[in-house]
This record gives sequence, C-alpha cells and structure tokens, in this order.
Amino acid sequence: MVRHNNQLPDNLPQLQNLIKRDPESYKDEFQQQYRHFLSSLEVFALNPAEENKALDELVMFIAQVAQCYPEVCLQFPQHLVDLLKNHATTLDPAMRNCFVKALILLRNKNLIPALDLLELFFQLLRCPDKHLRTFLQNHIITDIKNMNAKHKDMKLNSNLQNFMYSMLKDANPKAAKMSVDIMIELFKKNIWNDEKTVNVIATVGCFSKLTKVLVASLKFFLGHDEEEKGSDDSDSDKEVDLKGALIQSRVNKKTKKRKKQLEQIKKQAVKAQKKKKNAPSFNFSAIHLIHNPQGMAEGLFKQLQNNNERFEVKLMHLDVISRLIGIHELFLFSFYPYITRFIQPHQRQVTRVLQFAAQASHPLVPGDVVEPILKTIANNFITERNSSDVMAIGLNATREICQRCPLAMGEDLLRDLAMYKTYKEKSVMMAARSLIMLYREQLPALLHKKDRGRLTEAQAELKPKAYGEVDVYDTIPGAEALLKNSKTIDLGSDDDDTDSHDGDWVNVSHSEGEGEDNDSEKEDDNTESDDDDDDEDVDEDDSENDDDEDNGNVEESDSEDEEAESEDDDDDSENEGDDKQSEENSTKKVPKTSKQKIVSRKNSISSISSKSSKRSQQQSKKADLPENAKILNEKEAAQELALTRIFTDEDFKRINAANLKKTVTNARKRPLEKDREEFVKLDKIEMIYKKRKHDKESRLETVQSGRSDREKFGWKDGRQNENCSKTNREKQKRKNFVMMRHKARSKVKKSFRDKQQALRKHLLHIKKMK
Repeated sequence: MVRHNNQLPDNLPQLQNLIKRDPESYKDEFQQQYRHFLSSLEVFALNPAEENKALDELVMFIAQVAQCYPEVCLQFPQHLVDLLKNHATTLDPAMRNCFVKALILLRNKNLIPALDLLELFFQLLRCPDKHLRTFLQNHIITDIKNMNAKHKDMKLNSNLQNFMYSMLKDANPKAAKMSVDIMIELFKKNIWNDEKTVNVIATVGCFSKLTKVLVASLKFFLGHDEEEKGSDDSDSDKEVDLKGALIQSRVNKKTKKRKKQLEQIKKQAVKAQKKKKNAPSFNFSAIHLIHNPQGMAEGLFKQLQNNNERFEVKLMHLDVISRLIGIHELFLFSFYPYITRFIQPHQRQVTRVLQFAAQASHPLVPGDVVEPILKTIANNFITERNSSDVMAIGLNATREICQRCPLAMGEDLLRDLAMYKTYKEKSVMMAARSLIMLYREQLPALLHKKDRGRLTEAQAELKPKAYGEVDVYDTIPGAEALLKNSKTIDLGSDDDDTDSHDGDWVNVSHSEGEGEDNDSEKEDDNTESDDDDDDEDVDEDDSENDDDEDNGNVEESDSEDEEAESEDDDDDSENEGDDKQSEENSTKKVPKTSKQKIVSRKNSISSISSKSSKRSQQQSKKADLPENAKILNEKEAAQELALTRIFTDEDFKRINAANLKKTVTNARKRPLEKDREEFVKLDKIEMIYKKRKHDKESRLETVQSGRSDREKFGWKDGRQNENCSKTNREKQKRKNFVMMRHKARSKVKKSFRDKQQALRKHLLHIKKMK
C-alpha cells in the first residue's frame, strides 16, 4: 500500500524528522537534497542580492541534520562562511540572517571551530543591519561565556583578544564600538577580567579618534565600581527572612502552595548561608590593572588639551586623569593649573570639578603645587560676597583636598578659614569646624592654640610627618592593649611556635623614670587626711599578701587605694591614675619551666612610701627573679608578643577598641574618619547643612511625601478587588446609628419577665390563628 502523504523530496520537515530517527535508512534522500543545495548555491552566488526561499529552507534543513552525516557535510560550513565573507554587505538581509543562524546551529553541535566563526562574526559587525549586529553581539558574549564556564581556555581567549585588538582600530565606527562593548561586557561578567583586556581598552579605546569608542572606554574606567556597589546593595536587600516565613506557616492555613513556598525559602536560606561561609573573592577595578598609568594619564591630558570635544567628554577626561593620579599616586604637575581655570562659582558642574581636584591630591604631591588650588577656592568661593551654600561647598572641597594632602595648607590661610567657625550661617559654620577637626588630628600645630581642643592620647603620640615620610611599624600598633589585663606572657603557649624563647616567661615592667614620675605625682596629689586611710589600706594589703603566701599566689598591691584616690581626682588625674594602674598591672613574675609562681612579701607598695624604699623593693623583686627571666618595658613586651604569638579575632577587636579609645576625649564621643578613600564622593562636597522650614505648608509636604509609598491606615477587608460590592454586614458598619438603632435595641438581653410575656403573646397569637 502506498502512502499518498509521503512526499519526501518536497516535505523537508518530515524528512528531517525521519532522518533524526533513522539516519542510515534515509542517507540517499539526504544526499539528493545536499546536491540540490550545492546547485542552488551556485545559482544564488550569481545574484546574492535577491532572496531565495528554497535555498533558505535547504540551508536550515541541512544545518538541523548535519550531525547525522558529518562526512557528507564536511564542507557545508565553509560554503556558508565563504559566502558571508565575499558578499557580507550585498547579501539580502533575510538570507544573511538565515546563514548566520545556520552557522550558530553548527557551532552548537561543534561542527565548526569557535575561533573561525567568531572572527567571521566580528567582521560581520560592519554590516549596516542593527538587528543583526545586536544578535551577533549577544551570541559572541554567550558563546565566549559558555566556553569559559568550566575552565578558562587561555589560548582561545588570547587569540580572540588579539583579534579584538585589531577590531578596535577598525575604520568602521559601528564595528569598533560593538567590539569595545563586547570586551566591556565580558569584563563585567568576570570572563575576560584580566590585565590584557583592560590594557587593550586603555591603550586603544581611550585614545580612539571615534568619539563613541572614546566615551565608552572612559565610562568603563569610571562606572564599574559604582555598578558593583549597586549590585551588592541589591543583593543585600533580598535577604531571606526564614524566621518570619516559619512563623507565618505556623499561623496561616496549611495549603500545598504555601508549603512549596516555605520549602523554596528554606533552600534559599541554606544557599545564602553557604555563600556567607565561602571565602570572599576580591575583584580589582579596571583602573588598578593598568600597566602604565603614568603614560596613560599624560596621554589623556595631552588629548584633553588638543581636542575640542563637548564639555561632558572633557569632564570624563578630567575624572579618569584625577582617579589615575590619586590611586597610583602619580606626578602630573601641569594638571593642577589646568583644573584651576574651571574653579569658579558660575562654572557648569563646578562641584564635579572640585571633586576631581580632591581626587588628584595625594600625600606625595608637593604642597606648593596644590596650594594655588586652595587659594583659588578661598578667593572665589569662601568670601562673604557669595551665598552661604557656595561658601560651605568651598570649605568642604578644601577639607577633602587637605585630607589627602595636608601639607598643602598654609598656616595663615588655615587660621583665616578657621575664623568661619562662628559664622552666622550654620552650613558655613559646620564646614569650617569640620576643617578644624581634620587638622586637629593631622597637623594641630598649624591651628591657633584655642582651636586645637583637648589633647587626646592619640594626638600626644602623633608626630608630624615631613614630605614623603612614611610610618614604619616594627610591631602591631596597639598591641600593648593585650598586656593590660594579662598577668603573664607565655611565649611558649602556641604549639607551632619554634622561637628560641619557647617556655620562657617574660616579666613586663616600665622604666624607672616612669615609675618615679608616677609616684611623685601621686604623692603631690594626696592630702594629709588621706594618709591615715592609706596606712589602713597598706595593713590590709600586707595581711592579704600573708594569706597569699600560704596559697602560693601573687596578687597586685594597693589596687583598692588607687581606685579610691582616682575617684576624688579631677579628669586629668583620673587618666593618670588609670595609666598607673594599667602599668602596675603589667608587672609579672613567673619561673621558666615550672608553673609555680614566686611570692614576695615586699610586693606591696604603699602610696606614701619614700623613693628609696621603692627602689629597694624593686631591687628585691629583681633578686627574686630566676636567672633566665627577662624584664621588658611595655613596648618591647608588645613587640615580643607580636613576634611569638598568632593573634585571634578577639585580640584584634581589643586592639581596635584600644586604638579607638585613644582618639576619643570626654568631650568627643565619636572618633574622626582617618582612612583615605580611593574616590571622593560628590556628597561630601555638596553636603551642606540646610535649616528646615517650620511653616505649616512645608511640614504638610513632608508628611504627604512620607505617606506616598505607605498603605492606607485602618481596617482592611478581605476583598481582592476594592471596587466590588460589600456584604450587608459590612455596609451596616458605615450606616448612621439612627438607622440601625432598632436593631441595636433588639440585641439587649431580655429579662425573664419579658420572655414570659413574649412567649404568652406568641402562644395566644398561634391559638387565634387556628
């Protein structure tokens, strides 16, 4: 029996289905169609501008089943590639799209090398077909991403990057712009996030004669960090509330849908927990990976001076140059006089220009180079002929520049600006005080004596740094905090420690000069009325030490006496008392191998004893020590501790807390920010204090703006559609009480007598009706 609907030569979809099921049985039919394709292709090559639907169907048919006959279709991809290379711009758009889709199908089946196809697609970006260019861009990004999914193919990536390097120099602006867009997108997807990609864009894209390529390259070095922060913020906003979901599932009605939702939330919570445990990955921004930042900054500055681009493009140049100078600490002294020309209150985007001036400042720039900028800001902004907002912006910009280059400020100029701390406008006053607070921490000698404030412990330890001077630490700053509450320092506590001092116990004490100074201050502060109390305390301490000898323990002496004295002194004497107590707590006496502690009756020191008796007691302490014990001061002990012990997170928390405490006085409860950020935020310059309006209209406006995204307050009914009708019971709640009074009365509880009468009346009524 013959099937009339079996028209294989003409019905290509049916033949395609049959070939995929049984390739061997339909090999002859496929070869017939392939020969027909070759003849049709020769005819189409004579006039490639015309559309040929038959050839379109044949190409897609062969591309779908090519994996079944790889020997027969060996030259099929090359025919399409040659046709696209020779007639790329003259081909009919529909036929060109057909050939491109067929090649992508063959690439997905690994029937054509990736490098050959991608090079062809990069060349096709020259075609005047926007839809095709967008399609090719998406495919190139997806294909390269899939190839680097499991492991990065360095050889393929290198070849593609070299080809892309030549495409950026292409004369066709559309191809060059699409190429730089592809490279930027691959960098953002962490596929080509290497130095080679960044330096190709930096050396070719940023100096391109095509404005679109130039702008895209400059934006690449400006906007990647902001986008990363925004994505981090968005990820943090979508945190899973597992606890709330569990409470809801416990209270709400149990349904299959809610059960599935709870399971999904549990999976998301487990995934988020695993993500937190993973080691953090640090992706450097593109501007950190540039090989020659000095050459790039000089080239961009020369290009900025020679070109006559729009003002927005000039701002991009200034932004990139200032970031390069600030991050890599470059020397480009001609940049500062150039940017000074734009520092005028009437200048468009002047706050951004001030931001660039602050970004280009760093400690290695000589103060003489940056000082003209500060004087220009002071002359053009910080004058009483300007408004208070302009003055505050000028002071904020001065503060940001001086935070990065404190030596640029002169003493006379700083004292003049500090006088604005009593200005009538609060925005100017607060900006001037922020500048004063900055120099209190960095160079207090430049300020007037009355502006230096109360001396903190950190300021006392601070030494003004000369130009180019760098702090070199031989230990962890603030490690002395770990010695204050510890009785002994065991240098052999860590198992992995192989230092020569294993098993030693180090005795920590202060120098004799410090102890004598503390004792003399304490003697001057004590009064005659306190001497009797001190004697009693000494007797108590002696008796306690006698008890401790029997137990084999050593306790600190005179601690209660010091606490009583410190409560009676003023703030300054309180600080001195605390320092003395911490210093005396740091004395330790322990032998080398045995863990038994030596006891001495002369360990207690009274506050009224003479200097000679104290010295004799110190000598007796040293005599009690074993031969191999060491006596170190606090700094040496902290250094020894850092060299022989691995600090834990708790230790670093104590160190940070101690360093933070040094920067705070009784008057100032919050420390200043000392860390210099890479980029200057525009808000720090534009942030000025504005007095709120207290009239009724402004207050109502703020109230209404706060209610914009808030749901309506009150009882919510269960209706899904607010416009649908309500039940009679819901309507009764909004009716006038007079209308519903009779129903309210009926709800009053009847007495027994009323019930009897109503029942009698009802029974009589029924009897009459019969």
